[in-house]
Amino acid sequence: MMNRTGILLLISIGIVGLVFVVKLSSSSNMTKSSTLGEDRIFKVDDVASVGKIFLAHRDGETVTLERQGRFWRDNDTFRASKNAIENLLHAIGEIQLKYKPADAAVQNMVEDLATFGIKVMVYDLDGKILKTYYVGGGTADERGTHVIMEGSEQPYVAHLPNWEGNLRFRYNLKGDDWRDKSVFAEDYRDVIQISIEYPRQRDKSFVLTHSAKDFVVEPFYSTTPEIQKPLVPGRSEAFLYAFESIGAEAFENTNPRQDSIRGTLPFSVITVERADQSSHVVRLWPVRPLTTVWNNNEPIEQKPIERYFAGTDKGDFFLVQHRVFQEILMPYAFFYGGKD
Repeated sequence: MMNRTGILLLISIGIVGLVFVVKLSSSSNMTKSSTLGEDRIFKVDDVASVGKIFLAHRDGETVTLERQGRFWRDNDTFRASKNAIENLLHAIGEIQLKYKPADAAVQNMVEDLATFGIKVMVYDLDGKILKTYYVGGGTADERGTHVIMEGSEQPYVAHLPNWEGNLRFRYNLKGDDWRDKSVFAEDYRDVIQISIEYPRQRDKSFVLTHSAKDFVVEPFYSTTPEIQKPLVPGRSEAFLYAFESIGAEAFENTNPRQDSIRGTLPFSVITVERADQSSHVVRLWPVRPLTTVWNNNEPIEQKPIERYFAGTDKGDFFLVQHRVFQEILMPYAFFYGGKD
C-alpha cells in the first residue's frame, strides 16, 4: 500500500506532465497558425478561377481588369495586353512569403506601404473576393517586396520563387501600359472589305472585297485602269489573314505633335469594313520620309521608311514599324503578280 506522501508525489508529477503537454500542444498550434495564417497567404492557387482584378494606386489612379472570354478588358473599354496580364496572373498565382521582417524594420515598411502601396483586390469568376492586399516597394537588394494583407498589422517581405527581382513592377503599370498594342486584330471571317489608299501613289491604291466564295480586287480610284488578269492564288488570302495580328511598337497618345501630324497628308489610309457594318480606319505618316542620298547629282542610296505614326479613327496614336506593316502595305498590282 502506497503511503500518502507517495500518492501526492505521483499526482504532482502528473500535473506537471499535463501542463507540459498542454504548453507543447499550444505552442505547436500557435506555430501552425502563425505559419499558415491568412495574413501570410497571398497567392491564389487557381488563377484560372480569377475573373477580375482591381488595382488602386495612392495617387488615385485605378484600373479594373476583367476576363471576357479569351481576352481581358482594361476598364471595360480596351483589350488588355496579353503579356501584362500573364505577368500579373503569374505574380498573383505564385507570390509567397519570403520572410517576416525584424521588429525594427516594421515601422519603415508600414510607412512605405502607406505611401506607395498598391491595393490589390482579386475576384473569382462569380465576383467573390479571393484576396485583398497591398504591394509596396522593394527591399534594399531588390530581391523582395513589401506586402501586407488588408486588415493585418504585420507586413511581410514576399517574392516569386525561382525569380529574382521586385515583383511590384507587375502590379505597377498605368494607363496605356495595360492596353493591348494591336492596331489590327481582325477575325478574317468578319471582314468583307479592305481598302488601302495611297494619296501620293493613286495607281497603287486598291479595294479588296471578300465574300464566302472569292475575292475581288479593284482600283481605289476610278481613274486607275483595271488590271485584266486573274488574281494570283493565295495572295488575297495571305493579305487578309495578316490583319489578324498587326501590333504597334508603342503608344504615342501623349505626343504633343499628334494634332499637327494628323493634319498632314498621310502616306496611306487603311480601312477595314466588317459584316456587322462596323469599320476601323488607320492612317500612317512616316516618322522620317523616304530619303535619297545623292552624290554629284546622282542617286547612290535610298534610305527606306522604318517607322510610321499610326492614327486610328477611335483616337489612338501609335508608333509602328514598317517591317510589321509591310505585310499589308501592298500595291494594287501585287494581287495580279506585280511588285509595284
